[in-house]
Amino acid sequence: MSISPRALRGRPPVVLLAVLAAVLTLPSIPAEARAGGGAPVERPGARGPADGGSVTSLPLTGGRLLAGRTARRFDLLGVGWDGPARALAGGTVKVRVRDAATGVWSGWHELETDGEDGPDAGADAAVTAAATAAAGRAPRGATAPLWTGPSDGVAVEVTPGPAGPPPGLRVELVDPGEGVRSAGARSTAAEPVDGGRRTGHHQAPRPEIVTRAGWGADESIREPDFEYTGPVRVVFVHHTATTTEYACSDAPRLIRAIYQYHVQSNGWRDIGYNFLVDRCGTVYEGRAGGTDLPVHGAHTLGFNTDSAGVAAIGTFVTDLPPAPLLTGVARIAAWKLGLTEQDAGGSTRLVSGSDGSLYPAGTGAVFQAVSGHRDAFNTECPGDALYPKLPELRTEAARLQGR
Repeated sequence: MSISPRALRGRPPVVLLAVLAAVLTLPSIPAEARAGGGAPVERPGARGPADGGSVTSLPLTGGRLLAGRTARRFDLLGVGWDGPARALAGGTVKVRVRDAATGVWSGWHELETDGEDGPDAGADAAVTAAATAAAGRAPRGATAPLWTGPSDGVAVEVTPGPAGPPPGLRVELVDPGEGVRSAGARSTAAEPVDGGRRTGHHQAPRPEIVTRAGWGADESIREPDFEYTGPVRVVFVHHTATTTEYACSDAPRLIRAIYQYHVQSNGWRDIGYNFLVDRCGTVYEGRAGGTDLPVHGAHTLGFNTDSAGVAAIGTFVTDLPPAPLLTGVARIAAWKLGLTEQDAGGSTRLVSGSDGSLYPAGTGAVFQAVSGHRDAFNTECPGDALYPKLPELRTEAARLQGR
């Protein structure tokens, strides 16, 4: 997804009459929190001993200052609203945050307002809509998220698009917590290169995969059932557009924050990606349902069917992806495609499921088996520094398949 923050150089933007603005100091949501339009709402993901994290919503009221007595820290944010996903199309959303450790404010960053990830029309979207209706909520839209690191203050400016401001504008602040502890296996072991228990002629060895239990997923917030698609014939490579300067031990925290935002802010059934890979090359299970099964994701609008989404954790617009990360992406792509004997160096045809993609719904398009997000959607994802690496990823994945 193209959620790379674009720092705005020069002086802060001028607030026009059409701009809805709020400068917020985060409240700790005390029991006696103020009622009314400015009252914060916390949606816990098993907050407490399990510490699955939480998402706090603060309404964006024009010109209104919200201040709490104490601060709750957050690591990721976005802006959400009630209504269609594209309700802010043509508008702008700018944010800046205060570093929790130093108290220093960042520069302004612009968030992407046009949704490029998400479920296609069909069962997954229907489940999301049904769950939203059952909870008595209107459909929800949200910007792409921004990873901020530990922060305790935020300023937001929203300039609506041609359709005007959508109702329920709010800033969503994600605390990923320390992760839910469960008795499940922390990872699945890698298969030996000589083939181990593999049966297919061109089935690559499975890499070690950190399970959802391994990264501390709070399973109570996602939809309890699973949805599957047809055999995976394309792997779409993404970047998460979060920080590239992270310790690999912090990758689970980044994944939990993305998971919280996808489910609780976007209203999706689960995290959108099927797999994620960190800078050290570690592969993580994404959307639940079985790593060896064709789980229907929400990663490439229009082309989630018969595909899998693999997200490189980081922003690779100018930063070069580390070699271990590229190796991890190649390994998971080779294995996933090999489960159905799809040549990682070949190509195949998919049919668009959304007019929001580069191809109108119902239109066929030919993709290489390892493609970038930008091949299917008008986006910079997976970044100008990662996208040129795809040919060598295909070559390595095909080699792992014995081709």
